[in-house]
Amino acid sequence: MTPRCHRDRMTTPSRHLSVHVDRPVQEVYDFVVEPSNLPRWSPGLGRAVEQVDGEWFVETPGGRARIRFAPRNAFGVLDHDVLTPTGAEVHVPLRAIVDGDGCEVVFTLRRAPGMDDAEFERDTGLVTADLARLKEVLESAAG
Repeated sequence: MTPRCHRDRMTTPSRHLSVHVDRPVQEVYDFVVEPSNLPRWSPGLGRAVEQVDGEWFVETPGGRARIRFAPRNAFGVLDHDVLTPTGAEVHVPLRAIVDGDGCEVVFTLRRAPGMDDAEFERDTGLVTADLARLKEVLESAAG
């Protein structure tokens, strides 16, 4: 699958992966927006998180990466940018959306340039596992 052009700009294929979490949206949002919680629900990104001079860093398998979440907001926007150890910046669209008494967490996985089908499927599996872990962590903490 190759990127498509749309009005002189390149677009990349993406997948919207989601999970329903049986917890109030504000509780889910507050947990996810806190970078120190990343190792609890997304250990593949990194197992150690630290704040240095107001910036958050995570130790990834490839080295130290900086992570910046969108400013806190009332809309459930949990987008974040990851500056990888190689210097590439990756924008990660993430939302917590009200769904009855719970919420739906939606992660938009973008296919990176040059990524083959197998790599995209691997990343899909990793994100799906992270979302399942997020659900488990939040729902088990409630009961």
